[in-house]
Amino acid sequence: MKARMTGRTEEDNYKETELGLLPEDWDIVMLGDIAKISSGGSAPQGKHYFNGNYPFIRVRHIDNEGFEIRKFDLITNKAVKDYKLKLYTKGTIVFPKSGASVYLEKRAVLPVDAYIVSHLCAVISNSSDVLQKFLFYMLRNIKLAKEKADGYPTLNLSEIKRTPIVLPALPEQKKIAYVLSTIQQAKEKTENAIASLRELKKSLMKHLFRYGPVSVKDAEKVKLKETEIGEIPEGWEVVELGKVATLQRGKDLPRQQWLEGNIPIVGSGGIMGFHNVAVCKGPGVVTGRSGSIGKVTYIKENYWPHNTGLYVKNFHGNKPKFVYYLFHTLNFKKYATGVSVPTLNRNFIHAEKVQVPPLHIQEEISLILSTIDKKIETLENRKKALEELFRSMLENLMTAKIRVNHLEIGDG
Repeated sequence: MKARMTGRTEEDNYKETELGLLPEDWDIVMLGDIAKISSGGSAPQGKHYFNGNYPFIRVRHIDNEGFEIRKFDLITNKAVKDYKLKLYTKGTIVFPKSGASVYLEKRAVLPVDAYIVSHLCAVISNSSDVLQKFLFYMLRNIKLAKEKADGYPTLNLSEIKRTPIVLPALPEQKKIAYVLSTIQQAKEKTENAIASLRELKKSLMKHLFRYGPVSVKDAEKVKLKETEIGEIPEGWEVVELGKVATLQRGKDLPRQQWLEGNIPIVGSGGIMGFHNVAVCKGPGVVTGRSGSIGKVTYIKENYWPHNTGLYVKNFHGNKPKFVYYLFHTLNFKKYATGVSVPTLNRNFIHAEKVQVPPLHIQEEISLILSTIDKKIETLENRKKALEELFRSMLENLMTAKIRVNHLEIGDG
């Protein structure tokens, strides 16, 4: 690809339109004039209509962040006939037209031929001058629910059809779609790499807390001993968690007292804000006490432990980072008490039996897992950057603040 993207220049000819300043060679059309707009059918009711071979897509199947459909129900041929459902082809654009999800401005493309629920609107280009993929990106840039009142919003098909959209010539549509698709593909590759590393970490956690920092090939050489919590390497101990890490409830700090400081306030959801006073010295470990029960946060610097979390008051000589990873092997939710507002009971947690290796093994385990975490963090930052780039390019390309009409797409 030979990139030649340009902003607005004096040489370009622009015109004032109802959608703002646009190139003279761009048109404004009604969505219904260049696409077929329809909605799905009623959702089959009854277990006998499911576990079939035909994809049926509901609003909840559209991913909120990725604008993708990765899961769907499978219905029977009888469901299709009894409910007179219409099949939509792969590539059809779908989005919610009724219910609270309208406010989320979800957009997705069918990954397979599928049937869809009546709460979804389907959009298919019916003009040879309109690229379906361009139309998808255009709809992602349009907020259909911005004037809808609170409550149970509904987008009527007639008003969807009257939605004005900008329409460059077909060659420029292809180039706009190419640029946005390239960014999207880079983001998807990054997400796949993150998912792979998370799976690797999960497998490593099981291996490291069973055999220690040895290769899979050498695991059979590790001498194990039988204990009350199962087999562990010789030289490791089984002790109550309270003797490894004594937990203490955090301190209350109403939101109105949060200040413009640089001391992290760490609670059930991780870093919640910043203060100018530190209660605990870092490094520290905090787990959710109420709210996000069991979410574990490792904090390097001094911090304020919020009362929605339990912080490790005493590591009893153990490595804080190891304790952090050890906590990830525990099912904290089973220690919760209360029904309406479940809360962790630290006395129950303290009594839990856990395996503890010598300090040098703790360090090795922590180093291995920290290396993976750093790679995941790097990829997460890359993903955020690509998401921001996509949002920026989407808005700028669809409003012609950036032009790609001279972009050359080729092997170079």
